[in-house]
Amino acid sequence: MKNSAFFFFAWIAFLAACSEPVKKSTTEKSLAPHISLKLEKIAEGLHSPVAAAFSPEGLMLVCEQTGQVRVLENNKLVEKPFLNLESKLIKLSGAYDERGLLGIALHPDYASNKKFYVYYSAPSTEKGSDHMSVIAEYRVSSNPMLADAASERILLSIQQPESNHNGGDLKFGPDGYLYIGVGDGGGAGDRHGETGNGQNLNNLLGKILRIDVNAEQNYRIPDDNPFVGKEAKPEIWAYGLRNPWRFSFDKNSGQLFAADVGQNKFEEVNIIQKGGNYGWKIMEASHCFDPEENCKTEGLILPIAEYEHEEGISITGGFVYHGKELAALSDKYIFADWTGPVFYLEKNGESWNRGTVNLVAKPSGDLKILSFAEDNNAELYVLTNQDVGPKDTKGAIYKLINP
Repeated sequence: MKNSAFFFFAWIAFLAACSEPVKKSTTEKSLAPHISLKLEKIAEGLHSPVAAAFSPEGLMLVCEQTGQVRVLENNKLVEKPFLNLESKLIKLSGAYDERGLLGIALHPDYASNKKFYVYYSAPSTEKGSDHMSVIAEYRVSSNPMLADAASERILLSIQQPESNHNGGDLKFGPDGYLYIGVGDGGGAGDRHGETGNGQNLNNLLGKILRIDVNAEQNYRIPDDNPFVGKEAKPEIWAYGLRNPWRFSFDKNSGQLFAADVGQNKFEEVNIIQKGGNYGWKIMEASHCFDPEENCKTEGLILPIAEYEHEEGISITGGFVYHGKELAALSDKYIFADWTGPVFYLEKNGESWNRGTVNLVAKPSGDLKILSFAEDNNAELYVLTNQDVGPKDTKGAIYKLINP
């Protein structure tokens, strides 16, 4: 994925995320002031924690990439897993893998119906596919600390041609529908078909999907999805993405922020619009990906922010902060790079200024930022690993606090 030999193999050895004319990017590089914060460790000893969600009771449900959903109760890791999906996963490489248990979302009515949804990588059922991505529904048992493993209802399976670029995030929008981030199917440069999977509206790869899970059979397509009734997959909400690694809805504005991992030079943040084309593989961020090809930019939507690989090599999306404890972060979009830097975006008129978050007394070691999580009070947590792969238990969870 990346040009640098070390980071190429490190990323291939973790994770390695409208119709208006393309125009000059409205982002600026590090114009906003630095903000200092601190990481408070609340859990360790995890296998590559890549996603988390909070129950109404305040339990933190953490996805280990290796297949277990773990429970943190009052910041203490419960020994018995909430759900164990290891037997359903394709065999992972401990040294490095982009497959595994990648996402979790709780139903908006979780308090009453006890339903939740996971995204995991299973063995393929089709010749020529590396694996398939499965989105499945589960229910909690009578014990709120334990899911009912027999309750699985598979909603959607997506064949994946290669092992990388799986996306994997799940979020319910303010409209009550489930949004799903899916990568372009892997490999470098989206060399799938004439246009690449990201630009192909007849498959689900390289897209943000939107479905209604409140259906007896699998799922329902919302009537107002942008490609309903057209020659396209009706599940598609937006397209032209390479590997959307974490997205979230701003609780106040309802805007959908998505981080998209770049190829050779640029990482980007997008605000996802209904029916929008975000350019991959025509564009990498706001730049033509391959100038030798016919770079037709009409109708493509530019990112609100980007940065070059001198600052990081693989973006990790976060949240717009609406908590009470960190006044300096109010209304700012917080995100990071897998290699450790933490950034924020601040709206300035029609533009977005980017600033850096200085982590005071940062934990020692090679801290890789895999994901963010938001609790019921809108406070933020950082999910990390000190290994490239999920083999060992060097994963940890930190809360962002004032220094």
